Amino acid sequence: MNLLPKSSKEFGSVDYWEKFFQQRGKKAFEWYGTYLELCGVLHKYIKPREKVLVIGCGNSELSEQLYDVGYQDIVNIDISEVVIKQMKERNSSRRPHMSFLKMDMTEMEFPDASFQVVLDKGTLDAVLTDEEEKTLQQVDRMLAEVGRVLQGRETEWLFGMEDGRKQLAASAGFRRLVTVALHRGQQYEGMDSIQAELSTRVMELAPAGMPAQQQVPFLSVGGDIGVRTVQHQDCSPLSGDYVIEDVQGGDKRYFRRLIFLSNRNVVQSEARLLKDVSHRAQKKRKKDRKKQRPADTPEDLPAAPGQSIDKSYLCCEHHKAMIAGLALLKNPELLLETPLALLVVGLGGGSLPLFVHDHFPRSCIDAVEIDSSMLGVATQWFGFSQSNRMKVHIADGLDYITSLAGGEAQPHYDVIMFDVDSKDPTLGMSCPPPAFVEQPFLQKVKSILAPEGVFILNLVCRDSGLKDSVLGGLKAVFPLLYVRRIEGEVNEVLFCQLHPEQTLATPQLLEMAQALEQTLRKPGRGWDDTYVLSDMLKTVKIV
Repeated sequence: MNLLPKSSKEFGSVDYWEKFFQQRGKKAFEWYGTYLELCGVLHKYIKPREKVLVIGCGNSELSEQLYDVGYQDIVNIDISEVVIKQMKERNSSRRPHMSFLKMDMTEMEFPDASFQVVLDKGTLDAVLTDEEEKTLQQVDRMLAEVGRVLQGRETEWLFGMEDGRKQLAASAGFRRLVTVALHRGQQYEGMDSIQAELSTRVMELAPAGMPAQQQVPFLSVGGDIGVRTVQHQDCSPLSGDYVIEDVQGGDKRYFRRLIFLSNRNVVQSEARLLKDVSHRAQKKRKKDRKKQRPADTPEDLPAAPGQSIDKSYLCCEHHKAMIAGLALLKNPELLLETPLALLVVGLGGGSLPLFVHDHFPRSCIDAVEIDSSMLGVATQWFGFSQSNRMKVHIADGLDYITSLAGGEAQPHYDVIMFDVDSKDPTLGMSCPPPAFVEQPFLQKVKSILAPEGVFILNLVCRDSGLKDSVLGGLKAVFPLLYVRRIEGEVNEVLFCQLHPEQTLATPQLLEMAQALEQTLRKPGRGWDDTYVLSDMLKTVKIV
């Protein structure tokens, strides 16, 4: 029986595959390799608990054999109705948790970030039958859909868009760049072990003529390398899967982080752990408990998660810059005795509003957070608590501010802070969502800001054109606009005020920051000696 097509173009035809599987019958056909030939690689990189999508499954036994050894969360799709019917009949009783769906992989019906793994064993070759423009567009659609349904960095603007990849290559200083995604479920002791594993494969992609002994540098983005202990993981109906993890820093101190797995390269919140609640101490408590000492022994009682946080320390450089922006208020040396009304949109772990609350004793803070799960996270894991001076409102920041601006008695905040992440990683701007910087909404922000107040915004935008548009829109509403770039990061902190005649030169800014810091450094206030407010304003530029 001749199953081969008359030309390679037929590989891309639905009719060809329908006839192929009708003629082939129920006998499996393996493209490029059997399970036994591939299982070493598959088991190394796929974990049994991960959700796997097999595209162009055909009647291969690969999924069935993976299922039989413990990989039971597998979804198979194929464009052939004939083969999907065959595979359903073959597996319905023996493998009840594995599904087979008729679906075009260039137009998949799954939500974004639905799978940890997408597996293809020959389907790309069936699509890429030639190099004509129409064929290449089909391949682009396929890969775009794969990137969309994957949970990982492939969908981010920096990696998933052409402009982002160009920017990445330019910032790295190389014309050819290979990007590799590290799975959070795997442990990487250091760059050396990663380099040893990948070096051979990387050299296979080297340009022709490159010397065999040429050193290829390996660069790391993010914090997935080194000691990392997951303390808690859960799923928020709004933000999706997230983890709370303790990570060892370069100074051997430990830091607690909140990570949304839909945007896993971004540390949503970070706090330093107190020295007496170190990773080693936690391990020791667990070991000691196993010795079954008396239940009333103090060492047996683990510290409450939130009590291990050093609340006087700001981990995020952009948070330090945002606090320094308070020096733009009138008479900063008197702020500790001055009633201050603040609105903070975006709670996260709560470190920013908590720092203001603890260091400015006459401040009153409204914190707005769209995700109710985050209030629980902040309270349980990051030492956050509400008080009569600090209230959390579970609401969309857009709706909350719109309601305030439209009310009969508009409040007037001395400080408004935005530290809000975007849920769409494909945009060139991950903070804030675009709606927060549209001019009609900015006008509402302006209406609830005190005349001499300051609006402080954390901007994370890699797309230069989009950033110029954002700055232009802000400038149209807030004529006085300072920008402070965070070294080594994409973040830029924007300080917006209403009266351009209040513009301060750098020496004046530094003098005001020093006056505020001198007040905050008084004995008994728990000030972090490494935090110099004036340093945060040295490189401020006026737009």
